[in-house]
Amino acid sequence: MEARESSVRRFLRGGSEGNARLTGMTGLVLLVLLAVEGVTILDIRPLLSVHVFVGLLLIPPVALKLAVTGYRFVRYYARAAEYVRKGPPLLLMRMLVAPGLIAATLVFGTGVALLAVGPGGGIVLALHRASFFVWLVAFGVHVLAYALRVPGLVAADFGRGPRASGAALRFGVVALALLVGLTVALAELPAAGPWLHWSGGHG
Repeated sequence: MEARESSVRRFLRGGSEGNARLTGMTGLVLLVLLAVEGVTILDIRPLLSVHVFVGLLLIPPVALKLAVTGYRFVRYYARAAEYVRKGPPLLLMRMLVAPGLIAATLVFGTGVALLAVGPGGGIVLALHRASFFVWLVAFGVHVLAYALRVPGLVAADFGRGPRASGAALRFGVVALALLVGLTVALAELPAAGPWLHWSGGHG
């Protein structure tokens, strides 16, 4: 009975290994979406609708990534044995978490605010651009630090056996984040209409 309860808890929470796999899976999704978002920045005006759509789509997966990595930090510093055995997060990553979190909040917060205030944007547009570059640097370093681990973490959940327990839940959580993001993007994209017809200097 105790073993079954432990198995259920591991399915629901995944432990430190499940946390790492969910982090890797979410990171891979973000990498793909951010690559698309990065392409739109190269020529923002004709791709503005794509930029806005992908930006809105990104919000739930980014929130999931911050929640999962934040949970790992909390569990480690709360001295949870399983997380302590895995060791501390890389020092550079610990230094990037706070500014990265603040920048991510500003990037998406100011992006939504730009849809609300309409063309021009003023200080909101300036904050959006500045916070994006801060977040881009933090995320870029994060990718370089962990990129080699991601394929193994993602591939592990396609395997069989007890170490793959919780894989269905992790896939479901990521899929739900994408579904929520898609719903938000479809619902809010019309708000970008004024920007699409603006003749000012955006981009």
